[in-house]
Amino acid sequence: MKRYLIIGNGVAGTTAAEQIRKLDKEGTITMLTEEDLPFYYRIRLPEVIAGDVQEEKLVARKETWYADQAIDLRLRTRVVGAESGKKTVTSEKGEKFPFDTLLIATGSSCFVPPMKGSEKKGVFTLRSIRDAREISDWARKIESVVLIGGGLLGLEAGKGLRKLGKNVTVVEFFPRLLPRQLDVEGAARLQRIMEDMGFSFRLGARTQEITGEDRVSGVSLEGGEILPCGMVVISAGVRPNLSLAKELDLGHDKGIKVDERLRTTNPEVYAAGDVAEFRGIPYGIWPAAMEQGRIAGINMAGGNAVYGGTTPASTLKVVGIDVASAGEIDPDGKFESRVVSSGNLYKKAVLDQNRIIGCIMLGDTSNFGKAVKAIAAKEDASSLIDSILGR
Repeated sequence: MKRYLIIGNGVAGTTAAEQIRKLDKEGTITMLTEEDLPFYYRIRLPEVIAGDVQEEKLVARKETWYADQAIDLRLRTRVVGAESGKKTVTSEKGEKFPFDTLLIATGSSCFVPPMKGSEKKGVFTLRSIRDAREISDWARKIESVVLIGGGLLGLEAGKGLRKLGKNVTVVEFFPRLLPRQLDVEGAARLQRIMEDMGFSFRLGARTQEITGEDRVSGVSLEGGEILPCGMVVISAGVRPNLSLAKELDLGHDKGIKVDERLRTTNPEVYAAGDVAEFRGIPYGIWPAAMEQGRIAGINMAGGNAVYGGTTPASTLKVVGIDVASAGEIDPDGKFESRVVSSGNLYKKAVLDQNRIIGCIMLGDTSNFGKAVKAIAAKEDASSLIDSILGR
């Protein structure tokens, strides 16, 4: 009877467990996670901050599902060590978990840029349900918040805090919001929408210091401006959790390097999701994590599935506005583009010899799936452009 061990219970780990159980009814599946809850929708954490939903509404797989699938889910279990030769991992409490095949699906953690004062009380990141609880509790004590970085979860947290009546200022190093998803015009439209909601912005700005004694009192910018606040939420991107890769001496760079079967440099160890790097790309998006989890699960259970990559695409809801982008967003105008815009609506198709190589949709993402298929096909899409843009 084969022993499967999965570290991480996000979309990659959960999808892998599901596939393993479909193919192997007898093997033991153990899932270890630091989280307090079974697999849940991380993107909805800001709703918890705003008090719009109860925590249990975020859960995508209830504990009964794990029991029905004969999956041993261990919540609040932090892995601190691993031994490749002995095929075991060790938890913070000293428990040993043996395996025949291992999946590392530990995701990523918030990146906190080096800055003076980041250790003060009242400074937060948002990645887990615990973070959401702490932000919600602290928000009761303060009136003004500074978001350092224009990351998606941070902006959504800002919306939740605005709903609680807090003053929210966004400090972003780039000269526009969501630079990976939006070009200049799309970002400007989103900014105007958010300003109408009461957000303030300092774009193209650097944080010099988070001020205060033991707790936050403000944020000092390099130009000399000081933004008074009682809370700081840092949303400056994420970094893959590579500690296990180092423990097991696995090849890694921007993530844990995997082949087309999602195997690492150790053939008995797989990686999937935000922690994985495939052909030099750490995708860091939900569709890639789900597909990688599926492929890894099949292969761990003895199947033969191949991963060919994922078209870089993201579908977001930013402060209630639908935003989607895929492929080349062409912020510098190097390619031909077709644009439809009106009010809070902005759609752009980026073209290279009549092939759609990228798109942006703000306010209406109804044809986004069609656009992603056209990008992946790499064929003449002249007849599709108008329908994708909704003309």
